[in-house]
Amino acid sequence: MRDAVTSLIKNYDVAGRYFDRNALDTLKSYFESGTSRVQAAAAINSNAAALVKQAGAKLFEELPELIRPGGNAYTTRRYAACLRDMDYYLRYATYALVAGNTDVLNERVLQGLRETYNSLGVPIGPTVRGVQILKDLVKDQVAGAGVTNTAFVDEPFDHITRELSEQDI
Repeated sequence: MRDAVTSLIKNYDVAGRYFDRNALDTLKSYFESGTSRVQAAAAINSNAAALVKQAGAKLFEELPELIRPGGNAYTTRRYAACLRDMDYYLRYATYALVAGNTDVLNERVLQGLRETYNSLGVPIGPTVRGVQILKDLVKDQVAGAGVTNTAFVDEPFDHITRELSEQDI
């Protein structure tokens, strides 16, 4: 797992280049947002269970067919698995948020996830919607914790939804 700094260093090292203005601006931005990233992680960590529960409730309110007989979250076991997966996305999105880098999502969450869900019959659309709901709730939570610019919160959640939504043609 890499963070924004180690990824930047690796890229410049591979190219055998000194840092240019873009690299220095990237580093400056990362370090300037460091306190906000840590505040966001603290807000998420202190409310993770409630965020997942709220996201699940909102998802099932929007898509009630998921919890009806025949739906993918019908039965206690499947419902719990859905919430477990949402918790997993939230935890790894928090790691990526602090790192300022989505590599951890690729390595620990996304590699083979779409294929696994397809083989198990887990619908991708509701999964993507659940992650979007989770992002909105997290942004509200982070803003409520006093972080004024929450734009950086979008990155890990948008990365998850983008990667799950892509279709091979």
